Amino acid sequence: MMKYWLLLLCVFALNSSVMGAAESKTESIVLGGGCFWCTDAAYKLLPGVQHITCGYAGGHRSDPSYEEVCTETTGHAEVIKVDYDPAQTSLEKLLEYFWHVHNPTQVGGQGNDEGSQYRSIILYANEAQKLAAEKSRTEAQKVFRDPITTEIVPLTKFWPAEDYHQDYFAKHPHQGYCSFVIAPKIEKLKQLPAVKGLKD
Repeated sequence: MMKYWLLLLCVFALNSSVMGAAESKTESIVLGGGCFWCTDAAYKLLPGVQHITCGYAGGHRSDPSYEEVCTETTGHAEVIKVDYDPAQTSLEKLLEYFWHVHNPTQVGGQGNDEGSQYRSIILYANEAQKLAAEKSRTEAQKVFRDPITTEIVPLTKFWPAEDYHQDYFAKHPHQGYCSFVIAPKIEKLKQLPAVKGLKD
C-alpha cells in the first residue's frame, strides 16, 4: 500500500513539473520602432510580457556599440527583444500593439529622432512569425492613410545593448527625453484597451 501511494506522489510531482514547465514557456519577438528607450517602456505596459532587452539587429557588423550604430554605418536598428508568455498574450496581440507604439509610415527615423537606426522593423525568427507580421502589417495598412514602411526581415543576430540602455525610462523618468517624449507617449498608450486599467 505504501508503494502505491509513493507511486502516486511521484506521478503527481512529475505532472506538476511538466505542467509548470509548460505554463512558464517563453517566446520572443524582435521589434524596432524608433528609440529603444521608448519601445522598451511601451511594451512593459502589456500583460504577458515577461522581459524586454534593448539591443541592435538588422545590420552587418558583429557586436556593435551604440556609438557605431549611431553613425549609420553598421546597418543596425535600435530594437527590443520582447520575451512573453504565450499563455497570457499572443504574437498577434504584440504585433497589433506595435502599430500604436510608433508611426510606421515615417521614413528615415521616428519623430525627431532621425537616422536609419530608428527605422520601423520587425525581425522574424521563423516562418510563423513572418506570416503573422505580414498579416498584421496588411491589417494595419487599412488604418493608415500613408504607406507603412515597416521592414519585415529575418533575424540573423540580436545584440544586447549596453547596460545603461536597459530599463532606461524606469531608471531615469525625469531625464529630459524621458519627460518630454516618452512619458506623454506612455500616458497615451495606457488609454488603449490592450493596457487600460491593467498597469500604472
